[in-house]
Amino acid sequence: MNGIQNASWYASRLRQELGVLNQRYAQGRAHVESYGNPSVIVYAPEYCTSGDLTDGNALVEERHGNFFDAAYASIMARPEWMRRFNKVHTQGSRSLPRAERRWRELDSSMSSDALLMNVFCAPGVAESSAVRNALGVDGESAPVFGWKARVPLSSGRFDRTEVDMRWGSLLVEAKLTEGDFQSRETAIVEGYRDFDAVFDREMLPKIQMPPKRRKERSEFPEIYSQEFESLIDTTAERTLDAGLGFDGNESGEAAYAHYQLIRNVLAAHAGGCSFCVVHDERRPDLREEWFRVMAAVKSADLRVRMKVLTWQELCAFVPDELQDFLDLKYGIVAPGKAASPVGEVTDLE
Repeated sequence: MNGIQNASWYASRLRQELGVLNQRYAQGRAHVESYGNPSVIVYAPEYCTSGDLTDGNALVEERHGNFFDAAYASIMARPEWMRRFNKVHTQGSRSLPRAERRWRELDSSMSSDALLMNVFCAPGVAESSAVRNALGVDGESAPVFGWKARVPLSSGRFDRTEVDMRWGSLLVEAKLTEGDFQSRETAIVEGYRDFDAVFDREMLPKIQMPPKRRKERSEFPEIYSQEFESLIDTTAERTLDAGLGFDGNESGEAAYAHYQLIRNVLAAHAGGCSFCVVHDERRPDLREEWFRVMAAVKSADLRVRMKVLTWQELCAFVPDELQDFLDLKYGIVAPGKAASPVGEVTDLE
């Protein structure tokens, strides 16, 4: 298999495994299944009454099936964390049954953003010295999700797209079922002010961008990435394309692969930060792609601030109840432990 086929195989295999796990985990929890085959489990908030409804008391949100209960309680207690639920599922109106509440990307069982918050919003995780040492985090600051990185462009303006998490001086890119790290046209990537100062451009992998096409109803954004990230001068075009369900570009022009990694390395360079990719150990293709980008970084000082960690490695440092949740819902267990049985998984050739 070539690199693209290899990534597609690993991503498809993991999506299938998570689908089986969540079919079982969703029983007794509010959820729907997406259209298409295979379907995706998408969870909804669950409510309880605050006192007697006859006294005018309202329904109160109690839990969310896509989240570890203690983590969700922490999220609801912090408005800045709860704002992450404002990101509407871009395929929700086409891929999911109608609901009173608009579907959010964090509702999806395949969402890497949801997995990230399940881990780092759980009580005791951000306070853990073992977790902080594993990631190289100093200070007492809390994680920030969807941090707006201001990466300088050659034009004097700034890239306004998001980094999945900033924790102190650490930037984190979280991955689960996404197929890759996105690709962007060469002119856009080379438009970053520090691109040539940071990277040997000849060592970065390039591809031809696929022609623009309409997405099928069964194609969730997390198959590709949690969002299609864009620079400020292409925001209007992206908004239009997202509304029409298009993916790719018109001309099939040359592009750099692994754009998210390139952008986040540049964000780390600009902010004097470190940068870590957190991925599932069942996705060795993502680690290989990250190593290819790291190899193109010119500065040894910057290279040593680049990191990679798996969810499984992190799992060893989190509380036991959270470990149980990660096992049952994601099949993620600490190194040396056996995951709970998934069931029969059809071989994907």
